[in-house]
Amino acid sequence: MSIVLASGSPRRRDLLARAGLEFEVVVSPAEEIHDPTLPPDRLCEENATLKAAAVARLHPQATVIGADTLVFIDADALGKPADLAEARAMLRRLSGRTHTVCTGVCVIRPGGEIRVFHELSEVVFRVLDDAAIEAYFNLVNPLDKAGAYGIQEHGERVVAEIRGDFANVMGLPLARLIECLR
Repeated sequence: MSIVLASGSPRRRDLLARAGLEFEVVVSPAEEIHDPTLPPDRLCEENATLKAAAVARLHPQATVIGADTLVFIDADALGKPADLAEARAMLRRLSGRTHTVCTGVCVIRPGGEIRVFHELSEVVFRVLDDAAIEAYFNLVNPLDKAGAYGIQEHGERVVAEIRGDFANVMGLPLARLIECLR
């Protein structure tokens, strides 16, 4: 089975490689939607499907995986910050609070069979002052991460607890994906 990962972030590529899957990465030409009226799970599933469908049209003989991860707090989606000021604002907002990480996944098989699902995990943040945020930014680039943080990169500095799938918080609910690929 030929597997193609649509627009794979380094974290997603790492998770798939650690699972022993052979795959190639193809950047999806799909334009993500940013619709605040959609529930978090539906928004992530829609974006994952857009990414996967665009790549599946280019690779009809492959099994294509599309994924989209967002951080939600107070029903607001926190995507990747545009700059460090927005990243600081995101971490201040998450400080001392619990938020939800949602990853939508779409798998399109040769022949057009589509399977779509999502995974939700709760993340409890430590209380962060400005010095802690700056120290974290000195170690991690927050600009390429939903919510301005990555659990796999010095996550212990900002996260107190994860309730749910750790891999989901990294950007790909691996156990459910492997089950779906079988």
